[in-house]
Amino acid sequence: MTTQDAPPTNPSKSFARAWEDIRTGVRSTELWGHLGWQDIKQRYRRSVIGPLWITLGMAVTAIGLGLLYSQLLGQQISTFLPYITVGFIVWNFIVGCVIEGTETFIRNEGLIKHLPAPLTVYALRTVWRQTLMMLHNLLVYVVLVAIFFPTLSEPYRLQDGGHQHPGLSWLVLLAIPAFLLLAFNGVWVTLFFGIISTRYRDIPQVINAFIQLVFFGTPIVWTTDTLLRFSGGDPGTASWRVLIAELNPMYHYVEIIRAPLIGNEQSWHHWAVVGGFTVFGWILAVVALRNFRARIPYWV
Repeated sequence: MTTQDAPPTNPSKSFARAWEDIRTGVRSTELWGHLGWQDIKQRYRRSVIGPLWITLGMAVTAIGLGLLYSQLLGQQISTFLPYITVGFIVWNFIVGCVIEGTETFIRNEGLIKHLPAPLTVYALRTVWRQTLMMLHNLLVYVVLVAIFFPTLSEPYRLQDGGHQHPGLSWLVLLAIPAFLLLAFNGVWVTLFFGIISTRYRDIPQVINAFIQLVFFGTPIVWTTDTLLRFSGGDPGTASWRVLIAELNPMYHYVEIIRAPLIGNEQSWHHWAVVGGFTVFGWILAVVALRNFRARIPYWV
């Protein structure tokens, strides 16, 4: 077949167009920053305390479950309450990016059809909104650290017989690059799940049902030391139970932020796992953006 007989290529389906969408979207900071902030203001419009409801809701949930599970699992409240609080804060950010990411393009139907903006803008709007909510929730963490600082600043154990953690130190600064990496992942999650959910409207319901199961399988209200405790002293039983937790990618995403914030022992394999998922996830997102970017306005 000659060159003249070859079928024409679709210029919209190219990696160059996909990367240009991402670059232009990232540069449109004023647009997605304003939209994300307006989402928060609109949600708590005419409320007495406004966005502080975000902080209050997190405080009630974390303190309530922290007190409950500390008694059920025999944990020391001064170390377990900060542990479960930071876990909830990071978990809510991740779940917000996943669940709200599935409806990113669906909810922005009007803007997509009438505003000539990159699709990445709407993903960044979602991640920025979740970031603002996380910043509000961190107020609870600051208060708890101030209360329990004497305990957290010294070596401690989350559970009797468990691993000894070094306590709070300058390594708390690792939470900053950890969060940047988490937000970087939030963008690809929002892009990828937003695209496939726009095409297949059952995806959000499937993810909503599945995410509840993942929560109970992630060390948020329990610790990996708990698995060792209930293994009955059998190393084989303990090892495969810990392995199940290690196979859960959510555990690694939570741990890269939680460990430095509460002075837990740093395990660098968590960073390696998150780094691997970051590369793999962005490949999926770019391929999806390359193939279906032009179809989103028709699907919504």
